[in-house]
Amino acid sequence: MTLGEDVTNQELEKLLFLDRMVSKNVVYAEPDYPYIHKELSKKGVTLTLLWNEYCERCRSNGEIPYMSTQFCDKYRRWAKVTKATMRINHKPSETMQVDWAGGTIPYFDSITGEEYKAYLFVAVLPCSGIIYVEACDDMKQENWLMCHVHAYEYFGGVSCILVPDNLRTGVTANTRYETQLNESYHELAEHYDVLLSLAHRFSFSSCHKKSASCDINSISSQFADFLQTFFSEALFS
Repeated sequence: MTLGEDVTNQELEKLLFLDRMVSKNVVYAEPDYPYIHKELSKKGVTLTLLWNEYCERCRSNGEIPYMSTQFCDKYRRWAKVTKATMRINHKPSETMQVDWAGGTIPYFDSITGEEYKAYLFVAVLPCSGIIYVEACDDMKQENWLMCHVHAYEYFGGVSCILVPDNLRTGVTANTRYETQLNESYHELAEHYDVLLSLAHRFSFSSCHKKSASCDINSISSQFADFLQTFFSEALFS
């Protein structure tokens, strides 16, 4: 083909990059992001399944679907911008989640006036939201294990799964490649016949952090307020 001297850049681009020019004019069907997000919370549902469903719907409507990679990228971008979080569904009595509260609660010897620190152990049944809290004089292994026993007694039963935080008292090592449990903690799990499932530090989103961690700050604050009120009333009564 011979081109004249008066050919424009736009005409050249159209001749050389016809596919690119056509793709610019293609209108793709926009995915239903809220629907995708809702469906992903269901067991067994993946982005691949939802993409196939989306393609089928596009074909039946005579629309052009995005490719799988674009579909997934656009959903993740939507989720990030809207700060969408995934609801985690829990089954009754299936899981007990445990942790130490971050702060300490001060208390005083009634005779000497010496100040001590109390550490709060927190256990949560995430389905019902029932919480067990116990104050301890330290966070050592003996108190850690006994608090589990007391929590089970308080709840009136044993969960199928136990989810502890990445604690030295329960976990010796928790990396991407290896998890080592404290021997005594492993024996406690075997005694109660429960499955230990660690709250892995490499989870992709903070929305998957356990209920115990979410409740800790609230519990610490409420407990401190209770003690302050209790002692104030005792002093002035």
